[in-house]
Amino acid sequence: MNRAELLACPECDLLQSDSAFPRPRKALCARCGAILYQRHDHGLDRTAALTAAAAVLFAVANAFPIVSLELQGDRTTATLFGAVGVLWSQNMQLVAALVAFTALAMPLLEIAALAWLLFPLRYGRKAPYFSDVYAALQFAQRWGMVEVFVLGAIVSYVKLDHLADVQAGVALWSFAALMLVMAAIEANFDPRDLWSQATA
Repeated sequence: MNRAELLACPECDLLQSDSAFPRPRKALCARCGAILYQRHDHGLDRTAALTAAAAVLFAVANAFPIVSLELQGDRTTATLFGAVGVLWSQNMQLVAALVAFTALAMPLLEIAALAWLLFPLRYGRKAPYFSDVYAALQFAQRWGMVEVFVLGAIVSYVKLDHLADVQAGVALWSFAALMLVMAAIEANFDPRDLWSQATA
């Protein structure tokens, strides 16, 4: 059997043969019942639209302040990039690098890779370096942690609220919206549809 026809269950690692065409909308593991894949109508079109929305939200989230804090008459605003710079200058280089990697670099790589792969397909073309960019996308999906950053920012916001006048900035809401859009991308994106269109 061709290795390309095998599917590995994400829960129990059972290898099983892929369904013959036409594929069902939803495939379940024969052993544990976990979802192997789930197809959506116009899944790649939805993913492309969500990717465009994610790019806009990511740009807004990094252009505007996350929070505005007023303490003893002094008002300070902070962007994510500025916060990374402050962490670096305070001899917390490891934390700064971790925040920059998981909340800046990897989400940007994921959005850029999705755009690179999906938008040429709209015009019937396969993107250059398709396999390499897809591998980069998989790497970015594992390491992008926007949801962890948003949760941490909300916890910090609540803890600081009784110490100073803290106002959530546009960027915080944009990051929260980006988190939801990235979750929707993950729910709609089926790599099998991407590969089948790219190799057609």
